Amino acid sequence: MRRLYACSTNPGKLREFALAAGPEVEIQPLPGMEAIRAPEESGKTFEENAVLKAVYYSRFAEEPVFADDSGLEVDALGGAPGVYSARFAGDQAGQAENNSLLLKRLNGKADRRARFVTALALAKGGELLGTSAGTAEGEILAAPRGENGFGYDPLFLYPPLGRTFAELTGAEKLEVSARGKALRSLLQLHYK
Repeated sequence: MRRLYACSTNPGKLREFALAAGPEVEIQPLPGMEAIRAPEESGKTFEENAVLKAVYYSRFAEEPVFADDSGLEVDALGGAPGVYSARFAGDQAGQAENNSLLLKRLNGKADRRARFVTALALAKGGELLGTSAGTAEGEILAAPRGENGFGYDPLFLYPPLGRTFAELTGAEKLEVSARGKALRSLLQLHYK
């Protein structure tokens, strides 16, 4: 089994990456990542931030590492929260605050189309090896549904299945999620 280090300590993301990778690739958090000062995510796009993080963290490992930047884009909000998804309600805000602000901003808006976007970058020794991306189209509900997932999952309805991402099993979500699509593409194209 091959091992690939993820530049993330987010347990939800790590769990999803492990599921998406399947049995051939073991996904582990980059060893010692908690002690490494995080780079400033100054990119204007998901891909720019993913590349920035992957190249930066790859200097702390001998093996290839990958980093992601992902978030939610809402049409009625001009693509917001976008690259600010994790800190939409402020740097110290959590999931509840971000979801509450999203619902407040969408109050009274008929257009609730949205998409999850994930960009991944693979790097080794400070050099970019490749990138991939994935999207999942849906809409934002007026109230959360479901207990699974994290982040905006309870508000994100995936119309083909008629359920929110928080109502799907991990395996169901990874089949259709932006994160699952992006990781499968990255492994196929750049990590053989």
